[in-house]
Amino acid sequence: MKTSLFIIIVLISGAFAGLIHGTVNFAIVEPYLDQAIGIENRNLFESGEEEDTLEFWVEYEGYRVWQKSGQILAGVILGTSVGALYGIVFALSRNSLPGNNDVKKAIVLAGIMWLTIYLIPFLKYPANPPTVGDGETVVLRSMLYLSFIAISGFAAVGFYQLSKKFKSNKKLVALIGYAVFISAVFFAMPENPDEITAPMNLVTEFRIMSVLGVTSFWVSIGVILGILWDRLKSHKQPPHSYS
Repeated sequence: MKTSLFIIIVLISGAFAGLIHGTVNFAIVEPYLDQAIGIENRNLFESGEEEDTLEFWVEYEGYRVWQKSGQILAGVILGTSVGALYGIVFALSRNSLPGNNDVKKAIVLAGIMWLTIYLIPFLKYPANPPTVGDGETVVLRSMLYLSFIAISGFAAVGFYQLSKKFKSNKKLVALIGYAVFISAVFFAMPENPDEITAPMNLVTEFRIMSVLGVTSFWVSIGVILGILWDRLKSHKQPPHSYS
């Protein structure tokens, strides 16, 4: 596959998957954000930090409209960025992925990346609505979350490279090795420093919707890239192409 076609496929896949993700988030996550921000506003009024005035609500509504209107665009931008990484990994690992066609291979890779760089870090540091989290710990929380993503991602790559040294019936050793390693990291990493003060049912439902939103991205990008790759790849590949 020509490099230009590869780039087009990757960008289109990421953008459309990001569009789907942004739309799903708008539909199923935003209502919980509204509830959480409503609680946050009430706390501000009760503490005296803000006054329940018409001016406050005009500014608030303007900000939320701006925030919501940019969510889908943000999803497209983020999807394009993550899609670029996903496309490169797919190009490099395609021949090693299980599946008898490119769609199945792409979905398998999407599932692996969803598990290793999203779900496992999410289980350790789950998403919280706006009412949860001290502003003074946001940098620490971000560093912990991103560090876990990096550790899990690089560990998956490392154990994948190790698995290539084994025969088919011994590849399970590398999978078990990753599971043991990431489990140790999971329990060794510090806990989220913030106490949950919002209603637990709101937090739980928000987290479930967040998982569904991100999952829609990984399912979408796997299907879209797989279909485009299968339809547009050349049948006569040069020796060092992205085939």
